[in-house]
Amino acid sequence: MKPATTYPERRDDVRLLVIDPLAPASAALREARTPALPDFLAAGDLLIVNDAATVPASLHGRDDAGTEIEARLVAARGDDRFSAVLFGAGDWHQRTEDRPPPAVYPVGTRLQFGAIAAEIDAHSSASPRLVELRFAAGGDALWAALYREGRPVQYSYLAHDLPLWAVQTVYAARPWAFEMPSAGRPLSWEILLALRRKGVRWASLTHAAGLSSTGDPAIDAALPLAERYDIPPATVHAVADAHARGGRVIAVGTTVVRALEGAAAKPGGLHAGPGETDLIITPTFRPRVIDGILSGAHAAHESHFSLLAAFAGPELLAQAAAHAERAGFLTHELGDSMLVLPGALATADARPLAAGIAR
Repeated sequence: MKPATTYPERRDDVRLLVIDPLAPASAALREARTPALPDFLAAGDLLIVNDAATVPASLHGRDDAGTEIEARLVAARGDDRFSAVLFGAGDWHQRTEDRPPPAVYPVGTRLQFGAIAAEIDAHSSASPRLVELRFAAGGDALWAALYREGRPVQYSYLAHDLPLWAVQTVYAARPWAFEMPSAGRPLSWEILLALRRKGVRWASLTHAAGLSSTGDPAIDAALPLAERYDIPPATVHAVADAHARGGRVIAVGTTVVRALEGAAAKPGGLHAGPGETDLIITPTFRPRVIDGILSGAHAAHESHFSLLAAFAGPELLAQAAAHAERAGFLTHELGDSMLVLPGALATADARPLAAGIAR
């Protein structure tokens, strides 16, 4: 499968592969486009999105000796502090694994990113490239500077520089995400309103989506790192209500799965409020809260694809991967979509397929 190299002309009209684990194996897949998403959900279902806005988390600058360096922010640690991964000379046009590593900087090293000064405050035990940065400014002044100096994190398969608006969902709110929660990018207000007209509710939470790749084997082996979340009381109530009424809870992306399932695994079960999760979804994971997932399209060898096995069996997923490969689905954050949802095809076949969303 090939990665999408640019954003689609219309965010809400990409290909959608529906995977139904309850359907017969010979008829468990169906191709559609994202405007048809409401056809596969039923009244009483609940769609949950991650409303984190994407931060311009790539900062280019120099060390005290004038050597070029890039810092990619990965987590907020306080009013004037962020965790970050450091890169040597170069930019996103090179594959992350081909980027030269930076020097091993001691604590106290000063770095300059345009008008923003920072100091290395600590190193991670995972790698000397994973550091804590303390900025000279804090609060609103720091955030304003980040938006002036920073760029979105992006990777070498892309054809051009991405503007910040291209890596936002339509419902983006708090600036928490260091890479876009991309599963929700194809959701337009037209699709969300069509879902609501059908009786499908949708709710939100905020999850600080981190980096997907650094090129450092030690750091990449630990990804995803622990990430913070904030779950509103209304979302917890909506989950309980949907399950009580026999509805399905569908996560838009793995960040939503990590937040809800991470919270549900704690003493007392799913509850509202802020927290941090280090949960890693594997094929053997059995969800307590989530019944299905809307995800970006991923190739069979990618970790994001393997975690879909928590919602569908390996044989069906292999069938889906082969279908997506043959059909030319596009992968990564600007690509096509997959919906893994038990009963999705029965829901669609129970009524005529919608002609599409009126525009």
